[in-house]
Amino acid sequence: MKVTVENKKGLEKDIKVFIDKKTISGYLEEKYEEIKKDVVLKGFRPGKVPTEILKRQFGKAVYGEVIDKVLKDTTTKALEDNKIKPAGQPKIDLKSFGEGKDLEYTISVTELPNVEVGSLKDLKVDEYVVKIDPKETDKRIDQIAKTQKNFKDAEESYAAKVGDLVVFDYKATVDSKDFKGNEGKNTQLELGKDLFIKGFDKQLEGVKNKEDKKVEVKLPENFPEKEVANKSAVFECKITAVKKPEETKIDDNFAKNLGAKDLNNLKELISKQINDEFKNSLEMISKKQILEQIEKQKLDQLPANLIEQEVNLLAQGMKEEEKKKNMKYFEEQAKKRIKTGLILNAFGEKNKIKVSQEELNTEIQKQFRMMPGQEKMVKEYYEKNPGAIESLRGSIYEEKIIGELKKIAKVNKKEISKEEAEKILKEENEKNLKEQEKLAKLSEGADDKVKEKKEVKSEDKKEKKIAKPSKAPKKVAKKTKSTKKVSKK
Repeated sequence: MKVTVENKKGLEKDIKVFIDKKTISGYLEEKYEEIKKDVVLKGFRPGKVPTEILKRQFGKAVYGEVIDKVLKDTTTKALEDNKIKPAGQPKIDLKSFGEGKDLEYTISVTELPNVEVGSLKDLKVDEYVVKIDPKETDKRIDQIAKTQKNFKDAEESYAAKVGDLVVFDYKATVDSKDFKGNEGKNTQLELGKDLFIKGFDKQLEGVKNKEDKKVEVKLPENFPEKEVANKSAVFECKITAVKKPEETKIDDNFAKNLGAKDLNNLKELISKQINDEFKNSLEMISKKQILEQIEKQKLDQLPANLIEQEVNLLAQGMKEEEKKKNMKYFEEQAKKRIKTGLILNAFGEKNKIKVSQEELNTEIQKQFRMMPGQEKMVKEYYEKNPGAIESLRGSIYEEKIIGELKKIAKVNKKEISKEEAEKILKEENEKNLKEQEKLAKLSEGADDKVKEKKEVKSEDKKEKKIAKPSKAPKKVAKKTKSTKKVSKK
């Protein structure tokens, strides 16, 4: 095999490959010997069919299969031997081929640029630690305590009010008739929450223990028994208890009921919980700082084909006219993304960062836990979409690279309060919203343009209708032509 590399413009290269006919003939003979064992033809014993007969019967198919394999193998070897990393799929142009001929072809390839990652050690990043005020922890525990209500029996003469718990048995009828599921025992309602049937617990306000109460309500549209859904029902209720809320005492027993060792341990756990609520969002800001600095790294050449692919992704769904109008913006964004990806990948390769199957499985298990009851659907999604697995692998790979970059970066540790954390996250959200609004306006601009064109065409049609009387003068006809010109603009 003879290989010649020709440098073209920028990162574009043409690799000319020549393989003599003798070598190709050798590949073909090997293939015929391979298939000879399995071919069964009348008049010949298995494995004894002459090669010439095989050529007549299967020549074209065998040549095509052999050439495909030769092209694949020699293309890979030509790129590896010349240390060329292609940015995208190389294009192959066959110049000379055919049985009994030399094979000549050209590989047109865009090469990935050489990326230096030495300057990445100068990255700077803020690392936030949220200091939780004990008052914040106490406030959160108080909120939890309010949801852990205890109720105690009220005195016989006590009239139920909002916030109390009413316990009752009932029997319901619609048009004085029973229906399936119309009876209930020991039903408990906390008045004011309206969790049973809309407007039901409001009518229980003022009831006393051992009292009978008639409640009239309209059954909801989604009531399980369809024949009575959306109809008025009468509930004959027998009040069996009225209970008043009892203030929850925040002590060691309260903490133990929540799974903590004692109250001090509960405070530690709640403080960590509040911190963790900010941790991921603040780490995203640190990651963004790293990526923004990488975007500013110098990289002289970027593969044109990758820029084009990225621009098409950014402008997906947009009309060609609007895409051209905003091309400068899309190209800038595409270049930033590609540059960042190339530098991160170069750093990953240099530091031998890889994603193991175990790490992939762990991440998929996390998604199982996030979607309880839908594990089978998630599993099938990844089994049927190899691209989704690769996308997940890419995300893990990037996170591992960012993690390594943080280790070598100059870290500025910042201890901040909960209020300061909220302010930082609010400002970051506002920045992100502005960027999203900018992209939305580009899309809206495209939609408005389409709408404007439709309106112009609509007006054009109206004028054409006006200009169609049988005795229309020539001047009107001319006016119609000029209207067509305007619409085209």
